[in-house]
Amino acid sequence: MAYQLREHAGRHYAIQLHYALPDDSWAVELSEAQPRPGPVPEALDEVSCIPGKAFLVAFVPDEDPALEPTVHIHGHDDQVIPYEIMRWFMEVTTGEAERCRATSVEKDSEATG
Repeated sequence: MAYQLREHAGRHYAIQLHYALPDDSWAVELSEAQPRPGPVPEALDEVSCIPGKAFLVAFVPDEDPALEPTVHIHGHDDQVIPYEIMRWFMEVTTGEAERCRATSVEKDSEATG
């Protein structure tokens, strides 16, 4: 699973993207990044953090372009999400929705063309 890291006000956040088969959707997960356990491999140089437990998950359907993405909030604690981190999460989610819609339209045109 690929992920992106971003630091904001001394805290590290991660966005992880993976396919959620039961939901027939791409999942975009936002979490607070956690320190990588053990020594960091040389090949990873600066990547000393990994995604933690997701507290915000957007599901982006990829089979039906008429379905809209949904956002699910996880956790029992009051999680404060800085505005810039929320914007980043929504930009990644929007990009994924646009990619899925474009792919769906392309498949439809190939099927009818």
